[in-house]
Parts: sequence; structure tokens; C-alpha cells
Amino acid sequence: MDEGGERWVFGYGSLMWRPGFAFLDRRRATLHGRRRAFCIYSVHHRGVPGRPGLVLGLAPGGAVRGAAYRVAERDWRGTLAYLREREQPTETYVQAEVSPRLEDGRRVRALAFLSDRGHPQWAGALSLEAQAALIADAAGLSGRNSDYLRDLVAHLRAEEIVDPAMERLLAMVDARTRGRVYSSSSAADAVSMRSSRMRMNSRRGRPGGRGSRNS
Repeated sequence: MDEGGERWVFGYGSLMWRPGFAFLDRRRATLHGRRRAFCIYSVHHRGVPGRPGLVLGLAPGGAVRGAAYRVAERDWRGTLAYLREREQPTETYVQAEVSPRLEDGRRVRALAFLSDRGHPQWAGALSLEAQAALIADAAGLSGRNSDYLRDLVAHLRAEEIVDPAMERLLAMVDARTRGRVYSSSSAADAVSMRSSRMRMNSRRGRPGGRGSRNS
């Protein structure tokens, strides 16, 4: 809860254009210390265990522009339950309090869901080349991984947000799908090593095998 008794939620991905809950106000906001990144393996909705895709998370470092929603106190309990069900079905995200700065300069305390670096589906700091290699070829229950990225960039542009890393990643994925491959031996090795780790974790029965919109 903010110092003024207000409830806020910070979104950096689909919550920006598809919040799914009632709110009193929506403001553009910037969160420092976290960045938008494809840092979570998807083994159901945008990939499969043998060929995982990647989905969005808030990784450490940098800054991210997103949206902050002010929620009425009477709606907070229902909003929190909805967000937990939406964001944490496989526990790849952890609930946290963050302090984004609103477009008018105010800083508020807000609920956000951060990437869990201890979860087996945490992909870590993959290079853009390694990310492009995974995203270009992966598909799952919800469709192609490249469409997920393309939809993200389109919505960010509609919000007048230019995310250089996401723009470059999309260009690299599009080049791959057109037959022009951006790759390196190190990127290929990283993809192979991390995919092997996913299969080992799956055989050991570690978390991450359940389906979700974000996995």
C-alpha cells in the first residue's frame, strides 16, 4: 500500500493492455532496477520441453517503462486473488513490492510480479542471439513464440514505448524466419546447455511441469 493509503499495481507486459481488473486510475510509470526481458523458459504455451520458448519477466538491472494502476481498497482483495491466479500458476514469478515513479514525478509503492531466479524455468541472462534462436523456432499450446514477441512490441509501440532490446530482438527473430540467421557458436552452446538442464529438471520431477499462460 502506498503511504497515502492507495493500492497500486505495476505492469510491464500484458497487464499494460489487458489488466483484467477494475481500477480507478492508470498512469505511465518507470521502475528502476528492473528491466523487461525474455528470461523465463516456456514449456507449454510457447514451447515444449524438448524445444522450450521464452516468455517475459522482470530481470534485475536497468529500468522499465510500464503502467501503474490505482485500485480501490474495496476491490483490492479480489484484484490480488485474480493476479495471483494469473501470474503464479507455476510459481515462476514472485510477488513483490516495488517503487515505480509515475509520469507526474510521484513515487508510489506498488505490487509487481518479479522473475524467480531460483525456479527451474528461469533462463537467466541469455544473449539476444540465444533468445532469438529459441523464440524463432518455438511454438506451444498458445501459438508461435515469435507471435508472442511480435504482439508485445506492437503493444509497446502503441503505448509510445520504445524498448531497444525488444525491437532488436524482434528484428533478429524476423531475420531468422526469413532465412538470415544471426548466430554464434556461443549462442548455440548456451541454448543446448540450458535445454539439457530443462530436460534434466523435468526427469527429476522438479517444479515447472504444470501448464500456465506464462509457461
